[in-house]
Amino acid sequence: MRERGIIFNAEMVRAVLEGRKTQTRRIMKVQPESNQLGLLRITDSTNRSYIGKYHWAESNATGNHVRSKLFACPYGAVGDRLWVRETWAEAGGSAPELQLHRANYPAHVPSHYENVPPAESIRWRPSIHMPRWASRITLEITGVRVERLQDISEEDAKAEGAPTECCVIGDKHFLGFRSLWRSINGEESWQANPWVWKLSFKLVS
Repeated sequence: MRERGIIFNAEMVRAVLEGRKTQTRRIMKVQPESNQLGLLRITDSTNRSYIGKYHWAESNATGNHVRSKLFACPYGAVGDRLWVRETWAEAGGSAPELQLHRANYPAHVPSHYENVPPAESIRWRPSIHMPRWASRITLEITGVRVERLQDISEEDAKAEGAPTECCVIGDKHFLGFRSLWRSINGEESWQANPWVWKLSFKLVS
């Protein structure tokens, strides 16, 4: 089992803690050069370092031909763990429960605080700079898949923790998930419909 850090914004941190978010999608760094290529995962090889890795390939009568370099899912495999990086502030001590977390401040603060300072007076640190010891949320990966962004199902849109009160687009996409994706990845990212890693997870701590 390996552990890796993963960034969530405040809205998604709250969704994880409330049990509304059990999936996340992240854009794959290696995209296929054409629609003719399919993704293959190596499950058996004489070179053990290849097992579990992926490549984009084109199939024909003579077999599969590699069209990209081998690559692994950067977030890990089933059974691996992700520790969540979020906006935070040091509040004394070296344990997660002694830190401040912007996602649900001031509702939850360390018990040693007698007077809770206003949020704007706190020196918040970006999530990218959160060290492992300050992380309060650990997730275990329960599934790894690859799919096009717009192939998300209605059920998966709910599992992403997006608002569900919005109307459905066609028979697939919640407007809430599309808006959420655009707010995180940019206005044009939805229309681009990239291939994404679909990670399912459960809360460990």
